[in-house]
Amino acid sequence: MGSRLTALWARLPGTSRGIVLMLLSTLAFAVMHALIRLVSEDLHPVQIAFFRNLFGLVAILPWFLRYGLAPLRTRRLKLHVLRAAINVGAMFAYFMALSISPIAQVTALGFTAPIFATLLATLLLGEVVRLRRWAAIACGFAGALVILRPGFAPLDPGSLLTLGSALLWGLTLIVIRVLGRSESSLTITSYMNILLTLLSFVPALFVWRTPDGQVLAWLMVVGILGTLGQLAIAQSLKEAETSVVVPFDFCKLLWVAALGYLMFGQVPDLFVWLGAILIFAGATAIAYRESQLARARAQDNARDRDRLR
Repeated sequence: MGSRLTALWARLPGTSRGIVLMLLSTLAFAVMHALIRLVSEDLHPVQIAFFRNLFGLVAILPWFLRYGLAPLRTRRLKLHVLRAAINVGAMFAYFMALSISPIAQVTALGFTAPIFATLLATLLLGEVVRLRRWAAIACGFAGALVILRPGFAPLDPGSLLTLGSALLWGLTLIVIRVLGRSESSLTITSYMNILLTLLSFVPALFVWRTPDGQVLAWLMVVGILGTLGQLAIAQSLKEAETSVVVPFDFCKLLWVAALGYLMFGQVPDLFVWLGAILIFAGATAIAYRESQLARARAQDNARDRDRLR
């Protein structure tokens, strides 16, 4: 049966594999977010973050059994540490937001991370952003304002924590982009889980409560789903064009909305849906434009190599 599925998977076009992997990642993250909200009734979000990272290592053990310590070979250790230090702050903020705000609202605002990344890339990397991407950035931030409705609705701490997390995650995306030039997705994911586990351990001690067996089981599922979701996204972007698979990331909000209703009785209001559509439209436009630029750079490099032959 396993070999039959493997053969069927291999026969699928790369674009189809990429879409399937992206859809699986959205489902994994949606279930993870719902479980974080569930266990936050018993544990502090900082402690949940530690267990998410600790059990996330379980999901990559098969790769270590297969490749040994090869995934840990790197010349960019300092950059991995920087990424983890920023990432742990983003994770703490996001998990705290999930524990106090409707999970669909947190997910919708979380879509601003790529928009923050594009804005930060202009400031930190000197990337040139032209009119189309500025329009996409404006569209994304307009969506965030629709959800927050400052002046018409009180700004809840969960929304502010989510935006802070998105800003930090946007910075993390820039570091990942730099790492991706020389590191494999497995190496990046391995160092992320190892370093985040170490960095989240000490803060977790200050809020520690020993979980019972059922909560510990949910925490293990959270950790495994988080790592598998990240690996699925990384492989999805290798299998297919970014502009093709990124729009399917919106399914995350659909899963989260369904789980939020079934598990917690949460119903996203119209402003959350409208804002999410605007934010996601901006993020998708940015992804599409960046994939166009990456394709153009690859063609230019290929022409340069041909001239040198």
